[in-house]
Amino acid sequence: MARWAIAIHGGAGVDPNLPEHRQEEGKRVLARCLQVGVDLLRAGATALDVVEAVVRELETDPCFNSGRGSALTRAGTVEMEASIMDGRGRRCGAVSGVSTVRNPVSLARRVMDKSPHSYLAFDGAEDFAREQGLEVVDNSYFITEENIGMLKLAKEANSILFDYRIPLAGADTCSALAAASENHNNNGTVMNGLPISIYAPETVGCAVVDSNGFTAAATSTGGLMNKMTGRIGDSPLIGAGTYACGHCAVSCTGEGEAIIRSTLARDVAAVMEYKGLPLQEAVDFCVKERLDEGFAGLIAVSGTGEVAYGFNCTGMFRGCATEDGFMEVGIWE
Repeated sequence: MARWAIAIHGGAGVDPNLPEHRQEEGKRVLARCLQVGVDLLRAGATALDVVEAVVRELETDPCFNSGRGSALTRAGTVEMEASIMDGRGRRCGAVSGVSTVRNPVSLARRVMDKSPHSYLAFDGAEDFAREQGLEVVDNSYFITEENIGMLKLAKEANSILFDYRIPLAGADTCSALAAASENHNNNGTVMNGLPISIYAPETVGCAVVDSNGFTAAATSTGGLMNKMTGRIGDSPLIGAGTYACGHCAVSCTGEGEAIIRSTLARDVAAVMEYKGLPLQEAVDFCVKERLDEGFAGLIAVSGTGEVAYGFNCTGMFRGCATEDGFMEVGIWE
């Protein structure tokens, strides 16, 4: 029997000035969702079932940018995307442009299991969800007051923002933007060309190896705040945001365009396979050598029960647990 292991994330690129209560809220959500996965693995669940269940939990909580709480398009709507991959036979499913499906990761699973395709988007994905009897809700279910405020800020700044939960109470839009700009000038921390104080991917993901040594990974996101309608990031792209095979399972987060260019998730598996690197060395190599000037992070598990993570930005919401009883949730180095 192999050793099971699980890793989860809630986004890379965290403002160092994020209030303590916001940090604790994120860690509590991660700990709760991590425990869901641990309980399933202890009960003998498959890696594929575990990653779906854990990401569903993350999608349901508005703390992160997936499902309820997703970032908004320029039109003020939500367009979500997700992917899932089974390391056994490298089966996969993905969806984009989903606007009414309560749990996009489960729709991605249905695409993999119940359709002849690997990827469905927009109306086709929505129609398939209804054919499969998945729960659908009005688009307003996914929209939070915080994100409405962030969209207004993004529009007035005439820029694309990653959804982040930095309280702006007591400051008008102009002064908030000025403060963000000053913070950028002072510390030089930038992601996707934006000050870290107004950046936050908050994409969620899970990577698992079960007691049979089978791997799986899943990733889900609402994307960029104030994005163009129809924009697709790395999260639904197999090999970029998500990948699983006999060597490992990987879920990525961060600047989607940089992750796409580097095929980051697949590259971790490739350097393990072709360079013979162990998991953590493979993760470190890809984060350092493959992202060029982009910023991102990832979580990974190996087929033998190792857990690894890496990021080249300020912090990543993450957690992991292994069969030997180790469990942790963290943000910073």
